[in-house]
Amino acid sequence: MCSNNFADRQLDHPATTLLIGLGNPILGDDGIGWRVIEAVQSQITDPAVTVRRFSLGGLSLMEQMIGYQRVILVDSIQTSDGSCGEVMWFPLAALPNPSTGHSTAAHDTSLQTALEVGRNLGANLPEHITIVAIEAERVFDFSDELSPAVAAAIPEAVETVLKLLAEPVAAVF
Repeated sequence: MCSNNFADRQLDHPATTLLIGLGNPILGDDGIGWRVIEAVQSQITDPAVTVRRFSLGGLSLMEQMIGYQRVILVDSIQTSDGSCGEVMWFPLAALPNPSTGHSTAAHDTSLQTALEVGRNLGANLPEHITIVAIEAERVFDFSDELSPAVAAAIPEAVETVLKLLAEPVAAVF
């Protein structure tokens, strides 16, 4: 018997933390999330941490988070006042929700809205979602190369992720 209820889904992972590299590795600086995760992955020995790379967002990304207690998501960001290559971290709740009042895309929605929908459907979703963001310059150029400032930020981003992983979940916020 099939069930469409998120609450009925069985978890196929024993991990409690999901570490996600988000982005598109062939769109220049948008691939920074993947690059940071590749550098971090070799340093993780804790079986409670699952490491994944995705080029998706919204509802699809939310579904990947089901069953985890904590998510650390590494991605590029473009702000009005950041410096290219600047590494920052913050809770997902600190990001404005671009779909408040409208949809961000014709066939999907923001991660914040997707999480709200998932929780309303009974999905077991993490309360602790931390974003590690690297200020990017070129996120729409077809290239597998990072800009120099973004590439230079990889060691600091890796260190940030490892520090966050070492902290108990409740201590991060």
